[in-house]
Amino acid sequence: MAGKFEVFLDSDSRFRFRLKAPDGTVVAVSGAFEDKSAVAAGIAAVRECAGTGLVTDLSPAARVALPAPAPAVVVPAQLQPDCGDQRIPATRPHTFVIAKTPRRRVTAPRWT
Repeated sequence: MAGKFEVFLDSDSRFRFRLKAPDGTVVAVSGAFEDKSAVAAGIAAVRECAGTGLVTDLSPAARVALPAPAPAVVVPAQLQPDCGDQRIPATRPHTFVIAKTPRRRVTAPRWT
């Protein structure tokens, strides 16, 4: 089962969204948006780019990672996502790229 997005008003009467896991845990909270159309565009940007984003490990190699609180997603309404960005920083040895596998074209049934 997939997570879900919830749109809400914060204490400053600005729109935000949060991404919740199927068990109800808050995974991410967005930045503030001016109106509902902007928050809808932010949700669309997260949906489009989340699976194609690069993962960059910025932690030192010898350090043991400690559990961290849920990360916050900040998607300013003025920025449009660029999901086609496949550049890998040459200075960082711990960069992981998840490549898309091409889909097979189904032309005809394989049985005869």
